[in-house]
Parts: sequence; C-alpha cells; structure tokens
Amino acid sequence: MEEQYINLYQQYQEQIKGHAASVMNESRDASFGLFEELGFPTSKLENYKYTDLTEPLSIEYGLNLNRLKIPVNPYEVFKCDVPGIHSYLYFVLNDGFYPVHDHHNDELPKGVIIGSLKDVAESHPELVKAYYGKMSLGKKDGLIAFNGAFAQDGFFMYVPEDVILDRPVQLVNIMRSDVDFMANSHNLIILEKGAKAQLLVCDHTMDDVRFVTNRVTEVFVDENASYEHYKLENTHIKTTNLSTLLIDQKTSSNVLANVITLHNGVTRNTIEIDVDGEHCETLLCGMVIGDKKQQVDNFTSIIHNKPNSHSTELFKYVLDDRSKGGFTGKLYVARDSQKTQAYQTNKNILMNKTAKMRTKPQLEIYADDVKCSHGATIGQLDESAMFYMRQRGIPEKEAKLLLMFAFTADVTENIRIDALKDRIKMLVEKRLRGELSKCEGCVICQ
Repeated sequence: MEEQYINLYQQYQEQIKGHAASVMNESRDASFGLFEELGFPTSKLENYKYTDLTEPLSIEYGLNLNRLKIPVNPYEVFKCDVPGIHSYLYFVLNDGFYPVHDHHNDELPKGVIIGSLKDVAESHPELVKAYYGKMSLGKKDGLIAFNGAFAQDGFFMYVPEDVILDRPVQLVNIMRSDVDFMANSHNLIILEKGAKAQLLVCDHTMDDVRFVTNRVTEVFVDENASYEHYKLENTHIKTTNLSTLLIDQKTSSNVLANVITLHNGVTRNTIEIDVDGEHCETLLCGMVIGDKKQQVDNFTSIIHNKPNSHSTELFKYVLDDRSKGGFTGKLYVARDSQKTQAYQTNKNILMNKTAKMRTKPQLEIYADDVKCSHGATIGQLDESAMFYMRQRGIPEKEAKLLLMFAFTADVTENIRIDALKDRIKMLVEKRLRGELSKCEGCVICQ
C-alpha cells in the first residue's frame, strides 16, 4: 500500500513543496522519512488493534498535489447552517481552504485570524512556526507522518489574549470529486491567555465515489483560556475518515471536546489531550450510531502532567446490523501529579447478535493522592424497561427508540451551544429511526 505513495513523493516532492508554505515544508522530508519507516498502521499495532485499514488504503486514489481549483462554490451548495447558531462559516473543500468567505466573517473581533493555513503561514510565518507541528511532528504514527508529508493546506484560527469570540466558528469539510480521492489537511488552532472560542466541525460528502480523508488538528489552549470542539460526522458509506485531534492545555484552562459519528463508512478518531497545567478542566465526550457494515474506532488519551486538574471522559455506542465499534481509552497520571481527578466511562448497546463492540479502558497512575476510575459495559436494551413501557401501551419500535434516545442523552447534554444541542438531538432521533440524518435544506444531502 505504501509503495505507490513513497514513489509519488519522491517523484513530485518539488511540486508538493511549491504549492505549500515554507513553514510546512521545513519538516516535510522528516515526516516522509518517518512514514517510510512506519508505513500505514495495521491492526497488528496495539493502538490500532480495532482498526483495519488494509482494504480502504489499498485503493489507488487521486491527490490534488498541484492545487487545481475545484469547480464548486460551497457557499452556494451548502445551505444547512444550524438554525439560530449565527456562526462564522468557513469551508475546507477536499484538502484546501476555500478562499472566498461570507461577508459576515468580516465582523471578527480585532486581532482574530481565521483562514487558510498556507496563506497565514506566508503572511504570519513566525506565528505559525511557533506552533505548527509542536505536537504532531515525531509522533510514531504512520497516519500523522503521512499527513506531514502530503498536507499542503488546512484551517487556521488564532484568538489573541483575552479576546472572546461572540459566536461559534463553523468549519465544514466537504469532499467533492468525480474519481476516488484522498485529502490530507492540517488544522492549527491557537488560543492565547484568557481567550475563548467554540469550533463546530462538520464532515460532508457530495459524490458517490470512494473518499479517504486524513486530517490532523493541533489545538493550543493557553492559561485561563476556554475552548470547545464539536465534531459531527455525517458522510456516506464509501468514506474512510481518519482524524487526529491533539490538544495541549495550560494552567487553569478549560476544554470540552465532543465527537459524534452519525453516519459513515470507516472512521478512526485519535484524540490526545495533554494536561500541562494545574487547575485544568477537561471534558471529553463521544457518541457513535452505527448500522449496516459501518466501522468506528475511537482511540483517546488524556495525560495529566501536572497536579490539581480534573478530567471526565464519556463515550457511548449504539450498534445495529453488522456494524463494528472500537474504543481504547488511556488515562495517564504522571508522577507528582497529586490531587488529580480523572474519570472514564464507555457504555455500549448492541441491538442484535451480529453487531460487534471491542473496548479497552486503561488507567496508569504514578501519583498516590488521586481520585481516578474507569469502566466499560456492553449489553442490550434493558428488558425490564422494555416490558414496563410495553405494559403501558407503547409499541415495541417506539419503546426501543425512547430507550436508545435516553441512552445517548448525557452525551448531547454536554453540548454548550443551545442551538447546536437542539439540532444534534433532532439528527440523533432521525438516525435512530433508521433515516440517513440528512440536513434539511442542504443541497449536498438531497
């Protein structure tokens, strides 16, 4: 699988670098060398034991290394903004930031920079250089190394000290191609001291071809800053979504990450959070609704490097038909990180005997004055609750729906944007009813 991409890089590396910023090119060859060494991850690796990428990565995909323009205006085809959210709206089309923006985006607070990673790296090289790759470069992960070698653009957001974004930022990733296509993009998000921002990331596909997306997102949250990251995946069955989210927290910062997969093909989410300051608050949530032959694997890691911080992690899966789920959650408390409180929970419902779930919660503690716990459950719907509802005249299908909706409620309740919470609840209910969760009014989904 790797050989075609190794040959591609060796043959076209000058074109790849010529269409990217010099800041990104400084580490490109090193990333390629690491990919040559590691290759794509396989299920033989401990961290990827629940992810089999052999089949989707064996296909020959097109890559837009020369940055040819895609003949589509996402502002015209994407009409389904969340009602009442009033967001700053931006697009990444395949693996490039769409340069034309909505006029409402001109109202950004003073000092805030949102745009193309490539363009900002050229206009503010010192700012990007101070952060780009600080968490991703050198990680022993073939997907991250591959991204470092081939990514030429992505999304960039910078919020300066004590600036509060008055409304959420919405980033829509749209895949558009007439042939099987692979997209590699790198996102960089920086919040300085006391800053506050909310980011909603939506993944969509337009065409009935095979897609692979390999996106790496680095988030730096400085002292007393607050960051919320929501990710909603609603793609089609031929999409392989490989997502890496790396977050670094400083003293007294607050981070919420909520990752929801409603419809997909094959999904691998890697989420790693480094708690590098005291008095930090971290809330990591996720939900998966799977059916048919869909596969979703969430790998999470929360590392407490300093004392007096608190983290809570909750992931829930509802799996039907022949869908497969995987969850690996690592909680690590470093030496002398006293007074740490860290809790991890993974709960799963299998709707039939053909759905499969594999889970591996892990807890590694090197401090003695802590409060930590972890646990996982796999089961079916509560038969006594079903009996109770049937006795009161509720049809079996509706009773199952109510129980599943209640099961997922504490994940959606951890959405702090009211308009988004209402929208997600509606989409979850539609999905549980067996619908495709199409966004109303969205030209792409119709």
